[in-house]
Amino acid sequence: MTASVTVGEFSRLTHLSVKTLHHYHDIGLLEPARIDTSSGYRQYETSQVAVAQLIRRLRELKMPLPQVRAVIEAPDVPTRDQALRAHLDQMESELVRTQQVIASLRSMLTLAVPPAQVEYRFIPAFRALTITDQVNRSEIDSWCSTTFERLGGVAAALGINATAGATYDDGFFTDDVGEVVAFLPVSPGQTPYGGLDLTDLPAGYFAISAHEGSFADFDRTYGALGSYVAENCEVAPGPIRELYVVGPDATTDETAFRTDVCWPIQAIPGVPK
Repeated sequence: MTASVTVGEFSRLTHLSVKTLHHYHDIGLLEPARIDTSSGYRQYETSQVAVAQLIRRLRELKMPLPQVRAVIEAPDVPTRDQALRAHLDQMESELVRTQQVIASLRSMLTLAVPPAQVEYRFIPAFRALTITDQVNRSEIDSWCSTTFERLGGVAAALGINATAGATYDDGFFTDDVGEVVAFLPVSPGQTPYGGLDLTDLPAGYFAISAHEGSFADFDRTYGALGSYVAENCEVAPGPIRELYVVGPDATTDETAFRTDVCWPIQAIPGVPK
């Protein structure tokens, strides 16, 4: 049995404000059962309470409205559950990220920033299979996941055992969007493969620091290394390189990650070119 109630009463039943209910009506997410043609008053059915409560819970979980619509309009239970699982997986990933940031903040409060451990290295020119894109900083994690999975497949197919990496131009840092070039070093005689570009990366001198662990406090390694370079070296033009010595392709244990951050410099201080 169901009964009709006013929008105000429906608000009390569902803990959704009248303003919110009006908005959901306007966008077609949760429409009244009927609207009085003379007064314009909205009437809801008590049978709609469960749907309204589901919408409320999904919004409390910060599910975007298009995804909420996909859940409540799912044609069957498996489709609905798939949409819910996808959002829960995303939330769990965000929770892990939040925990990492909290841990990083706590370490900043309780620990002095250690001096940068820097080594100088001349890296000769080399050929690489590359993937180049303009990437938004906010999308770099997903871009890297997809891109390096592809490079890893190519490495396996060709029997290549080399450290993959990426270069990041200035715009990526200054404008939150810039050119990122993911690369897989190959032999000089390598021919094009798998729709990837062949690129000759130039030789150069670099000041290098190893970042150990997750990327939650990656900026601290950048800050320490960049400060060291500014204070002790002459910066060279060109993008910063990252070498993924131990990355997600090798282990799921983020504490075991190792990324070499390579800052371009004109020359090794005190050593003639």
